[in-house]
Amino acid sequence: MLGQFLLAFREALEAALITAIIMAYLARTGRKPLIRYAWYGVYIAVAASFVLGTFIWFIYGGLSGSAKALFEGAAALFAVFILSSMIYWMASKAKNLREELERKVRDIFSRESTFALTSFSFIVVFREGLETVLFLTPFLLDDTASTLVGAFLGVASSLVLAYAIFIVGMKINIRKFFYFTSILLVLLAGGLVGYGTHELVEYSEDVGIELGWPSEYAYELEIPPENPLHHKGIIGSVFAVMLGYTVKAEWLRVIAHIGYLTIVLPMVIWVYKKKNLDEVEGV
Repeated sequence: MLGQFLLAFREALEAALITAIIMAYLARTGRKPLIRYAWYGVYIAVAASFVLGTFIWFIYGGLSGSAKALFEGAAALFAVFILSSMIYWMASKAKNLREELERKVRDIFSRESTFALTSFSFIVVFREGLETVLFLTPFLLDDTASTLVGAFLGVASSLVLAYAIFIVGMKINIRKFFYFTSILLVLLAGGLVGYGTHELVEYSEDVGIELGWPSEYAYELEIPPENPLHHKGIIGSVFAVMLGYTVKAEWLRVIAHIGYLTIVLPMVIWVYKKKNLDEVEGV
């Protein structure tokens, strides 16, 4: 549940902050009547995200046997790709996010199009909704109840924090917040890379494709399912979601997991550190 909470919290907070920036700019520039058109885009984006999630769930429910393993593996890896690109985008744009959003809204004003404003707010919010749906899908398929509870708590908590920031005036270093949550999400994504790889290995075995030694187990811990340290136990499940922990893993899963972290984690840290260095040099 912790991983699902973190993901939903982070993505919902991004959507809430972006929405608040747009609304605040409209109010500050004397265009309050246009706020409702921005809200239309938000409402449609939220509804579209729910429809997409339901659609994916129904597709999965109609699958059977090896097709489920293929779907879960492909969904997990595709979700990691989307999330990784969004983490990098936020790392490179977080500093000037407000200015960039306001510039785009000004461009919309120059065209005097309420439809464009609705479309813009829809796109920026649905992007977060799409990412959330895709990334939560593998967890939803594996543990529906915990995923739904974690997602609900994450969204609710993010809305409370966004309200505190923009309405109450609570001070928070948004850049540092996104930095540390990005690190956690990269760790979570690494585990999902391993999970997706495992499902594809299972699929290959089901359809008779021999992968050789990469499909053999790199390690196998003698931990029974009833033990809390098992990856489905009370303690082990937390590490399973956050770090990709499992009591046994194929070589291909281990290589994919470590390879992802080796490439992506340093890159995200470097982008944030580089932005901080640029800020210092620009003073």
